[in-house]
Amino acid sequence: MPLPVAAIVFVLIGLLVGFGVLAVLPEYYPMARGLTVGTALVSAQLSGLITRYALNTVTPVVCVVLTVLCTGLLVSVLARPDQAARHGSHRRHRSA
Repeated sequence: MPLPVAAIVFVLIGLLVGFGVLAVLPEYYPMARGLTVGTALVSAQLSGLITRYALNTVTPVVCVVLTVLCTGLLVSVLARPDQAARHGSHRRHRSA
């Protein structure tokens, strides 16, 4: 896969992961949405390029799968489950 095509694929992965996380778990990401999507974009580009150059002989499918995994892991660093438990729907009510 040529580098310009790979860069476009990595941008799409970043956008999908960033907006997907905000759609599925919005209570875990109380900060600005731009920070989450921007982190996903940058992490997809960096992890994609590092994976592409480190595993040069591996098929592009493996590179894309590893990029998705790395991007998801790096975006999860921003998650704040402690605030979601306080303010979100995961709060449990005790019966007296």
